[in-house]
Formats: sequence, structure tokens, C-alpha cells
Amino acid sequence: MHSYLRAVGFSKIEKRSEMRNIVRDVVRNYDEKLAVEDHEDGVFVEYSKFYSHDCGISVCGQFDDDGKFHPEYSFPFFRGTGITSQEQVIIERHADKESFAGACDDLRIGVTLIFYLQNVAEYLREKNKNPFDNGSQPLTISGLSKEGCILLPVQKDKEAVMVEKEQTKNRNNLIAAARNGDEEAMESLTMEDMDTYSMISQRLVTDDVFTIVDSYFMPYGIECDQYNVLGEILDFTTNKNTLTGEEIVQFTLESNDMQYDVCINRKDLLGEPKVGRRFKGIVWLQGEMHF
Repeated sequence: MHSYLRAVGFSKIEKRSEMRNIVRDVVRNYDEKLAVEDHEDGVFVEYSKFYSHDCGISVCGQFDDDGKFHPEYSFPFFRGTGITSQEQVIIERHADKESFAGACDDLRIGVTLIFYLQNVAEYLREKNKNPFDNGSQPLTISGLSKEGCILLPVQKDKEAVMVEKEQTKNRNNLIAAARNGDEEAMESLTMEDMDTYSMISQRLVTDDVFTIVDSYFMPYGIECDQYNVLGEILDFTTNKNTLTGEEIVQFTLESNDMQYDVCINRKDLLGEPKVGRRFKGIVWLQGEMHF
């Protein structure tokens, strides 16, 4: 069973028989169904059922020659809002099943975003129609979290916010130039990192680390699509799972000038969420490509 089922309101699922009942419910009472008939191994089908606002469970599998559906795997999903990135996206199939991982280099983050592809069937259908050239694609990033907490915000004045935005813009331009082989840009970035390291080392003597670091987005653990994030809460809603009644909190966050949505079970969230405060937690990153 998937460890992030609790994020969409299924924290009490402990037996495989209970999970099989949910899979049957998704297949029989689905909200979305997408089939890929010209798939090389047969008819590939993706069933999705919403158990709360924008989140639920997807079941993927194939039909045999007798017309019987065989579920291959299932996963919880949370559909994000807006377009997170429009950079180049690379998609690769997982080795053990017909699921896919995506990778996107976004200058704002500083690391390669690796995510679990949500709309598998749509990707396969578009790939069969037109060869996918791994070019720039509109991408919506979202995340499921099974542990998180609320932190107080960092106090800033308007002038400091404007200066920070300008510095971020200049840094992104330098990174883009460095990628193209500009040695002066590389040297400027190196000197900037050294100054930042020196400033942080001095402030850590007297200040808490979370008053220095406003937000971050960095890889977590061994699995490549899990991240440790800290971001400002721009908006949040509270909903309930229609089957279990468990409370779910859905955030719109901003980290490193990038907006994305995160879904977490209220049981796993420490603190009281409010707009302007910060969310800190571990998320399993998902992505929906728009063709």
C-alpha cells in the first residue's frame, strides 16, 4: 500500500483487503476514465476518483483479450492549481511498471525537480499521436505530505521584499549565463555564495536558522521525488474525505519564488495554519503536464 494514502484521508487503511475494496470502488464509481487503445501491451486505462476537493486515488491497469480489467497499481493524487513551471521537461518510464517520472530544471529552485507524473494515460495518448520531443511544457506541481508543521513568518518591510526580488532576478540571469559557459557569471555566483556563507556563519551565533532562511526547497532522503520544503502560506482550505470523514488541509505555498500546492492530513500537521505563516514539511512531489 502507498505510504502517502494518509495525506488524502486514508490514514486508517492497514490491511490489503481494505485497499482492494477502495480500488474496486474507484474502478466501479470513477469520476474520470482515460483509455489508451493503441498501447503496445494492450488497452491501458487510468481510473480516477475524487474523495475530497482536488484529491483522491487513481488506479492504472490493462484490459486483457477477454475484456477483463487487471489493476496494475494505484496511487493517491492531489491536483494542483495554476502553472508552476514552463521549463523543459524530461519524462522517463519506471523500470517495474507503466508509471513515469518527470524531471525539470528550474532556475528558481537551483536543483532538478523530479516528480511523479499524475496524468499517465494522457501522456501515453499524446505520445502515440505525436512523438514527444521533451521540449518546454506547461507543468503544474503539487505535493502530498505525511508530516509537517506551521512556523511563524519572518518580518520584512516592503523595501526589503523589493530588494530580494531584484536579487533573485539577477541571480537567475547569472545562473542562465553560467549554464551557457559565461566564466564571469560563474565567478560572480561563486563570490556571492562565499559572501552568503560568511553572513550565515556570523548570524547563526545569535539568530535561529529559520529567521535567516525564509524558504527552501531541497531533496530529501533516498527517493528522488521527495523534498523537504519550507514556504510561505499564500492560501489554504480545509476539506473532508467523503469516505472516511478525515480532515484534509490544502495549502498554496511559495518557496524560492515558485508557487505550488500541498495536501496533508490534519492529524499530521502541527500548529494552526494561517495566511502569512510558513509550512515546513516533507512532500512527495507530483506533476501534471498540460498538452
